[in-house]
This record gives sequence, C-alpha cells and structure tokens, in this order.
Amino acid sequence: MSEQASGLQKRRFEQPIDAELTLRGEVTVQEKVDRGSAPVVIMAHGFKSFMDWGFQSYAAAELARRGYYVVRFNFSCNGVNERDFDELDKFAVNTYSREQADLAVVWELLQEKRLPFAEQADTGRVALLGHSRGGGNSIVFAAEHPDVQAVVTWNGIASADLFDDAFKEEIVRNGVAYVANARTGQSMPIRQTFYDDLKQNAERFDITARLAGLKTPVLSVQGDADSDRLKEGFRRLREAAPNQSFVTIAGGTHTFGTVHPFAGTTPQLEEALEATARFLDSRMRIASERGRQD
Repeated sequence: MSEQASGLQKRRFEQPIDAELTLRGEVTVQEKVDRGSAPVVIMAHGFKSFMDWGFQSYAAAELARRGYYVVRFNFSCNGVNERDFDELDKFAVNTYSREQADLAVVWELLQEKRLPFAEQADTGRVALLGHSRGGGNSIVFAAEHPDVQAVVTWNGIASADLFDDAFKEEIVRNGVAYVANARTGQSMPIRQTFYDDLKQNAERFDITARLAGLKTPVLSVQGDADSDRLKEGFRRLREAAPNQSFVTIAGGTHTFGTVHPFAGTTPQLEEALEATARFLDSRMRIASERGRQD
C-alpha cells in the first residue's frame, strides 16, 4: 500500500550546515491532522546505517499512522549522500560530537517551524527513537535537552566505544582503521578523530551514566538474538537505571529480523513497534494533559 493510499504524506528536506556538510531528512505525517496536534518522533539511525535503511521508512510510516509527526534524517557524516556510503571520507571523521550537533540542528528546525508540514507538529511534545548507536545518541541528547518528553532505544548501545583493542591499536599505528560492511563489500575507514572526540568528552558520552541520571522517561527495547556485547550492555543499562522501562524481544536480532533493501516486516519488528507506540502514547498523553493544566 502506498503512502498516499494510506493517508500519509512525505516530504524530503535539506539543511546546509557549512560549506562541506549537509543534513538531509524526511518528514512523514498523516494528510489530515489538526493544526499543531501531532506529537513528534525524531528517529536517529545507527552506525553503518542511514535514514532509508531497511525498516526505517516502514517504522516511520507506522508511527505516522498512529498520529505522530515523524522526522528521519541522515547524520551529516554518516557516509551517505545519494547512495550507499558514497562519502566514506566523511564517514571516516564522524564523531559523537558531530552527531549531537546534527540532532541539535534537527531540533532547531523543528522548533522554528522550518521542517515540511510544520504546521501539523506539536513542538511541545517531542520524543526520540534511536536504533543502535542512535539509541546512545538519543540518551545523551535527552540528558542535555530536558524538553524532550520521552526516549525509545532499539538495541541501543551502552558504551560509546564500539571497537576492540586491536582496532584501536591499528588506529594508533596508522591513523586509520577499517570496519567491514558485509552488505556492500566496502572497507569503511575510521580515523583518529573518533577517539580524540571520545577522550575529550568522556563524561558527556558515558551513556550508562547519562541514562542513570536521566529524568526523562526511557524505554529500552532489546532483541535477545542480538550480539552478546549489546545484550550485556542492555543488562548494564537496566542495572544503572532500574526505574526506566525495559523490554526484551524474543528472537529479535539487531534489526529485528529485517534486511536492506526492506523485504517486509517481521513479528519481532511488529512487537518492537507495538511496545514503542504504547510507551509513546502514554508519555505524550501525559505531556499533553500537563500542558493544558499549566
């Protein structure tokens, strides 16, 4: 079923950041929505990913059908311009600081009503939905932006350092190391810039500690067929923030059984979406009722 047939509308946007970088995104929302009535979900993709990867567009459409104004975007140094990873020079120097700055650009565009269909968005009710590394970024951003009403992470990271000691040693020796992309066959470079940023911002990007001190409601959704590293991180996050919400998806892989190009949904993805919608509906409704009382 097409977006038009299902009553949804989509529009792309671009925002230059400087002479070298451009942030590209897309808004999905229902065609018939009362002015300013749709709560907002900003989706943040993960490492070696992009806004059109696999389930991202499908998930945005499903949330929009439930009444949300959904913003997807590419981090400006995620390595994707017009096709899969055609800007590996930018991917090589991507950092968490750059991604936090990109999220801030999206936030500013939203609050200033400069995104497509802006008149439909309720900018006082904004949630973040991050997958993998995007989950870690969402927690950090919410910790620094108390106006965020809720956060959902899908198989989110607990540690900002994604690589092992051998990888770090290679960067020290050569100034660059490479990660394999099994899907595209590319060797994707990571330069010393990544670790310089982590070293300079160790406390800022301590994801577990940021979650432990976060008052914003967070739902962490984790597939039990994901990597051991991420399942262990999920356990640490749950121990650090026992008052937050945690859901385990039986049989859920890192992408909930979905692939790229998207070949259809799975029971695990549908379970993650249902848990997410229940959580967001609850938090956004509470935020709306609180706003009417103020």
